[in-house]
This record gives sequence, structure tokens and C-alpha cells, in this order.
Amino acid sequence: MKKVLLTILLLIAVTALLLFLFREPVKQFAYDAVTADMFTAVDNDAFDPGPAIGSNFPGVNATWQGREVRLLNEFAGVNGTVFVATRSAEWCPYCMKQMIQLQEHKAAYDEAGIGLVAMTYDDPALQQAFVDKWGIEYPVLHDVDTLSFTTLGILNESYSPGDEAFGIPYPGSIVIDREGRVVGKLFLESYSVRVDALAALAFAKDALKLEE
Repeated sequence: MKKVLLTILLLIAVTALLLFLFREPVKQFAYDAVTADMFTAVDNDAFDPGPAIGSNFPGVNATWQGREVRLLNEFAGVNGTVFVATRSAEWCPYCMKQMIQLQEHKAAYDEAGIGLVAMTYDDPALQQAFVDKWGIEYPVLHDVDTLSFTTLGILNESYSPGDEAFGIPYPGSIVIDREGRVVGKLFLESYSVRVDALAALAFAKDALKLEE
């Protein structure tokens, strides 16, 4: 009986050690599994938070690379901007996969003259760790004290101050033209479903009335 117990304990210890040593690949495998079917080609629900179409984009209260950011003009492309509000680059696998996919297709946005800007509530140091790990080249802004997401009307009010997730937005994208007007939005009610990067680009080009 003692030998059986020792064998079981040894197996548990070896398993724990292997999980510790290979925790990143295991975590990535789990993330890949839960996000396998997260992308869709269309915004097909009635969920529509955020500034009204035709209104002026109100700006942000954010930080980026240690400085304050109020306007998105410096990040705009010659034809406009796609502002991506997402929950967390630290713990939300859907957000991380979306941001990685956007980076994979950033060249297509550049070619269309459309700037990409993302924003999360994460601490800037955590954002930078994600940016460095995945080679994210578009700016990822930090929303200061929920002010940006609140002003934009996309703060997820399911969480209260003190909750770990307090400060997250409803994830989605806002298309802004060269004059700073909101011309399109993509928001899905389910946080685990996102419009894929190329479909979002096609939507933005249409909203900005760009010729193919």
C-alpha cells in the first residue's frame, strides 16, 4: 500500500514539475483551443454601443510610451483610423488573439492608408510585455481611470470598482475618417466573438468610401 501511495505521489510531483516547466506552451495550447472559432466575417447582431455614426470622435484620456494621449491624429493613416477597444492583453485569450491577428494584417491596413490603434485597461508594463512578445507594431494605449471607455460609451458596467475586470470595455472597433468623424462601428454582444482583421478592414474601407 505504501509503495502504491509513493508511486502516486511521485507521479503527481512529476506532473506538477512538467506543468511548471512547460506552463507557457500548455497555456498557449489552452488559449488556442478556446479561441479556435472566435472569428466571424460580419457584425450580425443589434448590439451597438459607442458614439453615434456621424458624430465627432471625442478623443481619449490615455497614455502611450510614458506620455499622455488625447487625440488619435498622430496615429491616423491618410484615409482614417480604426480604433480597437479590447479587454486585456494579459488575461483575455480572445483579445490577445485578435491583437496578434491585427498585427499579422497590419501591412494591409497600411496599404489602405488606415491607421490602427488599440486600447486596453491593462497596466502599461503588462501591455509592453505583450507588445514585445508578439512584435506588435501599432500603438496600444492605456485607458486612464476608465475615462476613455466611459466617454466613448463602451465601458462594461457589469463590474464595479475593486473587481479585477473593472475598467474593461465592450470589445469592438470604431472607424474614424480624416475629419475625425465616426463613420462605422463593429461591436458584437459576445466578448468571445470578434470580426476578423481582413473583414474589419473591408468594412472600414467601405465606411470610409475608399475605392477598391
